[in-house]
Amino acid sequence: MPRSTRVHPSNRETVALAIKRNGFLTQGDLAAHLEIALSTVNNFCRCVNVSVAKFEEISEALGLEARALIQDALCAPDNSDEPQTAVAPTLKDNFFAYDDMWVGREALTETLLAKLKGACRLLLLVGISGVGKTALGERLALSLSAERRLIRENFDNQDQSTDFGSFAARLLGKCGQDVTAEERQDPQQLGRRLAEHIKRTPYLLVIDAWEKILSGDEMGQSTFQDEGYLLWLQQIISAEACESRLIVTSQALSASLSEAASRYPNFWHVEPLMGLSETEQIELFDKTGLDVQPSSSTRPYLERIGQAYGGHPLALRVITGEIGSRPFFGNVVAYWKKYGGEIEAVEQAIAQAAEGKTTGVDDNWKLDRLTQAVRRNVRKRLEQTFTRLNQEARQAYLLLCEASVYRCAVPEDWWLSHLEFWDCDEAAQQAAIEALRDRCLIEESIEDDECLVKQHNLIRSVSLDHLKKLEQ
Repeated sequence: MPRSTRVHPSNRETVALAIKRNGFLTQGDLAAHLEIALSTVNNFCRCVNVSVAKFEEISEALGLEARALIQDALCAPDNSDEPQTAVAPTLKDNFFAYDDMWVGREALTETLLAKLKGACRLLLLVGISGVGKTALGERLALSLSAERRLIRENFDNQDQSTDFGSFAARLLGKCGQDVTAEERQDPQQLGRRLAEHIKRTPYLLVIDAWEKILSGDEMGQSTFQDEGYLLWLQQIISAEACESRLIVTSQALSASLSEAASRYPNFWHVEPLMGLSETEQIELFDKTGLDVQPSSSTRPYLERIGQAYGGHPLALRVITGEIGSRPFFGNVVAYWKKYGGEIEAVEQAIAQAAEGKTTGVDDNWKLDRLTQAVRRNVRKRLEQTFTRLNQEARQAYLLLCEASVYRCAVPEDWWLSHLEFWDCDEAAQQAAIEALRDRCLIEESIEDDECLVKQHNLIRSVSLDHLKKLEQ
C-alpha cells in the first residue's frame, strides 16, 4: 500500500474549481476547515505528494473522488485495483534542502551553471547560516547530474572524522576505490590518489558545512585545521585538466585558499549569497498557499515580514510554516496581531535611522527569537556562528557586537573606533573586520560614492543580545 500519492496534473483545474464551489475562499480556509497544515493543502493543489490519509480527507471535503484525481483525466479510466502513486524516487528525493518550495535565483543559477560547464572547477557558495547555500548547491547539482556522477560530503555529520586522511578515504570509497589500511596511514598519498582520480573521472563533488574544518589563525583569519585539504585543492586547481567539478558551501572563506587559488582565477569562483529579493519573497509566500494577490489585505503584512528579515530563506520558511499550521491555518492577520509588534519595532528603528538617528544601543530586536519555532530553527544556528566566531576571532566577535549599535549602513571607521576601547591597534582592527568579511557577517554598499558597512537584520538581532551580555 503506498504511503503517499498526488493529484494528476491534468486534474489541477478540477481541484481549483472544487475549492471555490465548496465555498473556500482560499487554501487557508480549506486547511482551517480540516484542521491540517496549509502546506499539506497547498501540496495537494500543486500536485505534490501528500499522505494517502490526507489525500482522501481533502478529496472528500471537496466532494471529489480520490481515485479519479490520481488518474489522468485525458486518458481512459484505469480499472486496476491498485491506486496509482507518484513517480519513482529521483535524485532530488535525496537532497537536504532543495525541494518544491524553491524559488528565485534563476539568473544566478544560469550564471553559475555556465561557469561549472566551462573552466570553473571549484565553486564556493558562502553566506550566513540559513541563506540557502545548500539548496542552491543541490539545484546546481540537479542540472549537472546527467554529465557527472554526484558524490556528497557533509561536515555537519558529527559521527565522522574531519581530518583530511579520513575525508580522502571516505571519498575514494564513495568513488568505488578500495583503500588499504596501509594507505590510511599516509594522508598525503591518499590526497594525491584522490586528486588524480577525480581529475580523470567526471564527478560532481558537493561538500557542505566547509566552515567546520576551518579555524581562526593568530589574526582571526579562517584557515584549514588540516593542511591536507589545502594541498589537495591546490592539486586540483593547478592541474592542466580536471574532469570533475566541486561545489562547496561554507559560512567562511579560507584566507589560505584564496591566496593559493588567486593564480588560477578561471578555475575557481566565490559566490556570496544574499537573501531573496522582494519578488522572490512573494513567490515563496505564494508557493506556500498564502494569498499574495495585489488586492489582498494580507500581502502588505507578508511584505513587511520579508523586508524585516532581509529575505532570509530559512526564517521566512519557518514563519510561513507557522502561519500555515495550527492555530492560524493561513490567517496572516491573526499571526501579525500576535507577533507583528516585533516587526514594527524593527521598522521604527530603521525609520529613525533614515531621519539621522543611526544608533540604537537600547534597541531590543527579537527577529531571531520571534517564536519558539524561529528560536529552534534559526536562532540556534546563528548562535553556533557567534560561538565559533568568539572562539576563533575574539576581536572580530567584539567588533560585531559593538557595531550592533548602528541601525543602518555607516562608514567602516565608525565600526573600527569601537575596538579602541578594547585596546586594539590599527592592524588588529583591520584584521577583525577582514575576519567578519571572510565569514559574510557584514554587508557592504555604496552610498554617495562612499563604501558603507552594516549587519543583516537577523545578525544584528543576535549581536544586540550578545552586546548586552558583554556589558554585564
